[in-house]
Amino acid sequence: MNGGGKVVCVTGASGYIASWIVKLLLLRGYTVRATVRNPSDPAKTEHLLALDGAKERLKLFKADLLEECSFEQAIEGCDAVFHTASPVKYIVTDPQTELIDPAVKGTLNVLNTCKKTSSVKRVILTSSTAAVLVRKPPLEPNDVVDETFFSDPSVCTELKLWYPLSKTLAENAAWQFSKDNGTDMVVIIPGFVIGPLLQPTLNFSAGFIVDMINGKNPFNATYYRFVDVRDVALAHVKALETPSANGRYIIDGPSMTINDIKKTIRELFPDLYIAETNGESEMKEIMTKEIIYKVSVEKVKNLGVEFTPLESCFRDTIISLKENCLL
Repeated sequence: MNGGGKVVCVTGASGYIASWIVKLLLLRGYTVRATVRNPSDPAKTEHLLALDGAKERLKLFKADLLEECSFEQAIEGCDAVFHTASPVKYIVTDPQTELIDPAVKGTLNVLNTCKKTSSVKRVILTSSTAAVLVRKPPLEPNDVVDETFFSDPSVCTELKLWYPLSKTLAENAAWQFSKDNGTDMVVIIPGFVIGPLLQPTLNFSAGFIVDMINGKNPFNATYYRFVDVRDVALAHVKALETPSANGRYIIDGPSMTINDIKKTIRELFPDLYIAETNGESEMKEIMTKEIIYKVSVEKVKNLGVEFTPLESCFRDTIISLKENCLL
């Protein structure tokens, strides 16, 4: 029990990655204060309240990214804060209101509260490879992407890549804040996350698998990379439990073609009907040029994170989607 007696806060706790972070923290003996926008919505809270240890050590708090001071009650007395709350969508009508404000203002809002709360020793922030990959000149096949890579906000804006822009601006603002205020902050940077769902609703990245099975190619891409949600959650917890953890940690899987993904799923589930891929995708404008690149995950492996084999990832994702009647 690493977390015995420790109190931590997880923002946006009903989300896909956050729910797994909460589950893991409870299993490790932490007391968890979880923020959700609407604590009275059972779709957002039931799966959290059902976790092992939740009765004794989980408390829900209402908080909104855009309301100043709205995280104070949840963060008060915490040893550490996991800030995962941030909207994930690629198709937006008003990027500023729908993505950028909640991502940037929300992050600064949470960091400001942490700064005022003397008990908080470390903040673990969830970023995304979207904050790493959009650059000029674009990545080349021999490039090895590591923690020194940042997306360029002007390229994101020029290409209308609003989600990558929101994650890049939020992470930039967080690093500036942490530099100005001496905040001990560690940032976890996952790629597309799949794996079993704890929440009852379909999230953006697990929706990819549903799309592929239904014959859609979400980004009109040939290559995809996936990482297991359980590995991503563990990376967050290890970032708290490893005193020497610092800076950024990329966690992403190997590159796979859409045909390889379907072949793997067919082998695992011979009875599952997988539609032929038709080229149409409402997000095709988003991927301007497809890039195959290498990713260095040495740093996150040094935290003690071992990667779940992709086959297990796909199997557990599909079993979970079926159990939740989402497939």
